[in-house]
Amino acid sequence: MNQLATIAPAPQVPGQLGEAGSRPSRAAQLTRKQKAAIIVRLLLNEGADVPLSDLPESLQEDLTTQMGTMRYVDQATLRDVVEEFADELESIGLHFPSGIAGALSALDGKISPQTAARLRKEAGVRQSGDPWTRIRELPVERLLEFVDRESTEISAVLLSKLGTEKAAALLSRLPGPQARRITYAVSLTANVTPEAVDRIGLSLASQLDRDPVRAFTAEPEARLGAILNSSPAATRDELLTGLEEEDESFAGQVRKAIFTFENIIDRVRATDVPAITRAVEQTDLVRALAAAETAGHGEVVEFILANMSRRMADNLREEMADAGQIKPKDGEAAMSAVVAAIRAAADAGEITLVTPDDEEE
Repeated sequence: MNQLATIAPAPQVPGQLGEAGSRPSRAAQLTRKQKAAIIVRLLLNEGADVPLSDLPESLQEDLTTQMGTMRYVDQATLRDVVEEFADELESIGLHFPSGIAGALSALDGKISPQTAARLRKEAGVRQSGDPWTRIRELPVERLLEFVDRESTEISAVLLSKLGTEKAAALLSRLPGPQARRITYAVSLTANVTPEAVDRIGLSLASQLDRDPVRAFTAEPEARLGAILNSSPAATRDELLTGLEEEDESFAGQVRKAIFTFENIIDRVRATDVPAITRAVEQTDLVRALAAAETAGHGEVVEFILANMSRRMADNLREEMADAGQIKPKDGEAAMSAVVAAIRAAADAGEITLVTPDDEEE
């Protein structure tokens, strides 16, 4: 395809396609457009997947027009064109992307986001690829900002381009009257052209390009919550108390982001307990349960034991009794191991943690 994209028009050489002549190569009688049309037709006949849509629209148009003017070529001409095309491909040592947009795409993830954003802005080039791909990856909170700013009709197109689950999640976050207006507007999108949808996508994506590049991908409360998750309980409680005195709202968000052993009873579904206990080393599980019982978290221990088989629960109780007094440091490490296993399972999609918002609902 790169080779086809570099084809430029050449003067038409008189003579019919396939006409015998004294030239050493019959391909010399053809223009580069004609040769491109022959190669594409051959590839299509052989069942190859030729991504012509990746070519600029002008080249797609030229290729289609050229194919429409041609009738046939003989075997000798076809052989010469294929050999010339193969020789050209073999002679290429390295191919570079076309223009600054192509270079930015090739270097995506290799140069800093700040540099990429500045170069894109200076060159005035759009983000490569389908803008809707970027938009569909956005969290619902960011999509809500689009809906609040844009018209009902634009929001209807946006809703139609999202996946089913994300569109449903977006609707559930909207006020009733606004959600009804947008869903009705979806019924009016039957005649929207692909060009209009692309322009809408580009317009929305351009708003993303204007957003400042963030040094941290995670929100502040999530980052601080992860740090406090790994902190000793005494340190965590002291810092949260101090944080509440400084900023009660932010402290509340951090508390929601924190997940500790004592949160298991509120955040883990009973049906997920067996999967969690299987993911934790038996020694860590026994120590964690024994230490939690000593630390006053007996309700968490009973929640875990009550949601597994009776035989396994009885075995764990016996091992907890045999373990005796667990050193605080060892007990906290074991409880941290259980919490880490729960978080890993949640991140992998194997379980779903209950959020404080779910509890309120």
